[in-house]
Amino acid sequence: EESEGGGGGAAAAAGEGNGDKGAVAAAAVAAKRPWFQSVRSAALLAKLRAFMDEHVYPAEKELYAEDARRTGAERWRAHPLMEELKAKARAAGLWNLFLPADTRDLIAPSIRAVVDCGPGLSNLEYAPLSECMGRCVFGSEVFNCSAPDTGNMETLVRYGTPEQQEKWLKPLLEGRIRSCFCMTEPAVASSDATNMQAEVALDEGAGELVLRGRKWWASGMLDERCRLAIFMAREADAGKR
Repeated sequence: EESEGGGGGAAAAAGEGNGDKGAVAAAAVAAKRPWFQSVRSAALLAKLRAFMDEHVYPAEKELYAEDARRTGAERWRAHPLMEELKAKARAAGLWNLFLPADTRDLIAPSIRAVVDCGPGLSNLEYAPLSECMGRCVFGSEVFNCSAPDTGNMETLVRYGTPEQQEKWLKPLLEGRIRSCFCMTEPAVASSDATNMQAEVALDEGAGELVLRGRKWWASGMLDERCRLAIFMAREADAGKR
């Protein structure tokens, strides 16, 4: 079965509007896909594999060597080659592939009008693409599909105010900034969120939320592009769990 918009999306993704040639390529991709994969997903996967072969894998040697050379704070600076790869992926229409349709459609029209918010794949459609990107350590970043940015963007879409979305979501979707997720704590098994010890309380006098707690292993916090941290905490009067 084809997913919503599968046929047209496949022709556009595989052939990029090249008429009969694109239609033939899309048909070939559709014929070879696994039974569980939509035509749209299969076409994007073919396009993604070609991009990885042409641009990403050839860049591995330089980026790995540069990463090994850097020390201290220099390790967290953006590499110009990575930014070049991101620009090529965005131009190729391989951008924000992780965003599911039900989340993407919640993004403010003012943002969607100027930012490529992805094709709106289901988790099943996205899974083969994620696997392909994961064959290179830095692969997902090229396509703006890196954690924790992906989860943080979905959180901002669903729960952020219009002001927060304009300030943080838009530049994250554009790949201009990075973010981090502060969940892990030193004294508890933080994989179970009900163990959180960090607290959030309302200071009514100041009209502010006060955070109390200690976090560590906040992936991406040292990146020079990191502008946002999502801090996991429980209400101060919520009890032990």
